[in-house]
Amino acid sequence: MTVDFPTPSRCPIADLAASADATVRDVTTSVTPASDSGSVSEFLLPADSIPEDFDREPVFTYTGRHSFRVEHGNDSACPCACLGEFDTPIDRYVAEGGHLRLVFHAPDFETLQTIVAELRERFPDVDIQRLIRAPTEGAVRDTVFVDRGRLTDRQLEILRLAYDRGYFDRPRGANATELADELDITPSTLTEHLHTAQRKLLGDVFEDGQ
Repeated sequence: MTVDFPTPSRCPIADLAASADATVRDVTTSVTPASDSGSVSEFLLPADSIPEDFDREPVFTYTGRHSFRVEHGNDSACPCACLGEFDTPIDRYVAEGGHLRLVFHAPDFETLQTIVAELRERFPDVDIQRLIRAPTEGAVRDTVFVDRGRLTDRQLEILRLAYDRGYFDRPRGANATELADELDITPSTLTEHLHTAQRKLLGDVFEDGQ
């Protein structure tokens, strides 16, 4: 399940990322059920993005990045703490500009329904982005989250047109010159947009954070 929380997300990590004007993708969270004391998250920020008035001291620094730690109490209004109450670890975390996106896996559909209802109760502006149900016949599925929001509107438009016109088919249904003519741009501009868009999406597929 993929869920979005717009600004303000009420997540301390997202707030710190916004104050540093940086994107957080590397997060390690130790979540605990509601009966325990809370959870602890550690995340990384580029050292050169930390402002002088940043109100958090790093736990340690390595390879040009600072590691920070945030503790969540069970009474926290943070979405991460809410998921921790259901003993549901976060699989993927992206915080940028105060906006928060979480990907998590529920053990079954009934639990997922309960979690979604609780998220909507606590965070009325939550946006349920994507639901993938695991196969039921024992097949292994390797799924990843592909963030189309990383593409500009123009990149998405060109990629969609190329797909619709069969540019990626073999044999091709349209070539770069034909697509460029339709968009009133040069073929080199078209291929540049396509290469950039594909690299962004492949970065998600291979989960390299690029």
